[in-house]
Amino acid sequence: MGFLLLCSNLSTMKIFVTGIGTDVGKTIVSAIITEALEADYWKPIQAGDLDNSDSHKIKCFLSNKKTVIHPNSYALITPASPHLAAERDGTTIDLQKMTEPKTENHLVIEGAGGVFVPLNSKDCVVDLIQPDYKIIVVSRHYLGSINHTLLTIEALQNRKIAVAGIVFSGDENKATEEIILSKTGIKCFGRIEQEPYFDKNVIKEYADRFRENLLSL
Repeated sequence: MGFLLLCSNLSTMKIFVTGIGTDVGKTIVSAIITEALEADYWKPIQAGDLDNSDSHKIKCFLSNKKTVIHPNSYALITPASPHLAAERDGTTIDLQKMTEPKTENHLVIEGAGGVFVPLNSKDCVVDLIQPDYKIIVVSRHYLGSINHTLLTIEALQNRKIAVAGIVFSGDENKATEEIILSKTGIKCFGRIEQEPYFDKNVIKEYADRFRENLLSL
């Protein structure tokens, strides 16, 4: 974990948003948290969809004028797992060369896929996580999501990484949510309904709901 850190104001938070897989709602959750705290945003690695990247989506979702969206450390052309995208783009992801943005603001960091998505032959997304990061896990309901959520949290805990909260996205499933919360002992940080669409107004509504929990981290 040679990920280079630049110190920021100790009163600010660094929140790392990860998920139980791909397309579970990490970018929406990242937008909500970023808006709620008027935080800065950083997606270290973007693989594919560069014309409509997660950073671009975040920019479109925000109402506040304070947020700075920091550039990706790696913006890869190929839409694939980061290790493969980098290989096809003729490069290698090197954590030693990645520098966390310097900011005196809160910083929201969005991972790529799940925690064990490979970045290169040695490192995975989990290796981006630093000791001062507060971890939010995004879970979406589907057959098998209980297992994926419990495995994600256990993998983090086995590395002595504390999880600050779980965000559930999609239609509510009380039985699933209750067993996950019971088995992990982690609180539900918030939930996002299956909205017909997301825009600045919807993101702001959720930001207002999430703000109190965020400020208690």
